[in-house]
Amino acid sequence: MKKYLLGSCAYSEGEKIQRVIQKCQDYPLYDILIIDDGSTDGSLSHPPQGIPLTVIRNDTKKGAGYCIRQIFDYAQKKGYAAVFFFSGNDKDDPKDIVKLKDAMEAGYDFVQGSRYLRGGEHARMPAYRKIATRLIHPMLFSLISGRKITDSTNGFRAVRLTLLNDPRIDIKQDWLNHYELEPYMFYKAIQLGYQVKEVPVTKIYPSKKEGYSKMKPITGWWSILRPLVLLGLGIKK
Repeated sequence: MKKYLLGSCAYSEGEKIQRVIQKCQDYPLYDILIIDDGSTDGSLSHPPQGIPLTVIRNDTKKGAGYCIRQIFDYAQKKGYAAVFFFSGNDKDDPKDIVKLKDAMEAGYDFVQGSRYLRGGEHARMPAYRKIATRLIHPMLFSLISGRKITDSTNGFRAVRLTLLNDPRIDIKQDWLNHYELEPYMFYKAIQLGYQVKEVPVTKIYPSKKEGYSKMKPITGWWSILRPLVLLGLGIKK
């Protein structure tokens, strides 16, 4: 039984999700789970055989938070110790997974990848995303959480599953179905005193032609900002 599960969510990611599968081959370290969130392009209709890969398909698009809960549920049922979350659109570098693993082995509970720490890298990011991910969101997140964080929106992270046993962390709330769940868990891990660490990672956006994100400019960014407002004001727990 392996300790770690590499989890990824994908919605009609075409060749990008195929590249992710081809690149993530450290099978002695982790098994792989991909949630196909109602893809219509057939990109995960015939996953490769003979490797520790499981694909769970949703009939319709459920949202990022919903898919992350599916990954957590699967990991808990199978008895993994932690989940490494990896982008389904080929933004992350599998060479950085060892940094998440080393931090987990050192006793950290929540390990956040940061493209903005010394040693981290990023490329092909649209200007508005640089502003939002380097300045606006980390500034608000740091203010509300009470801890200086450099990259609060990066989905490349590791989470120890024992956090889900804490009744103060309720990931099954309906308002966490989309992009809210990730900042919610990050905030809770800090607020509740768990061992949290950022590590430098590389994040290279795909070409604009391929499509670098499924997040809609207004509703998507409100979804990722909303937990900071609701948790900061004490409206949600």
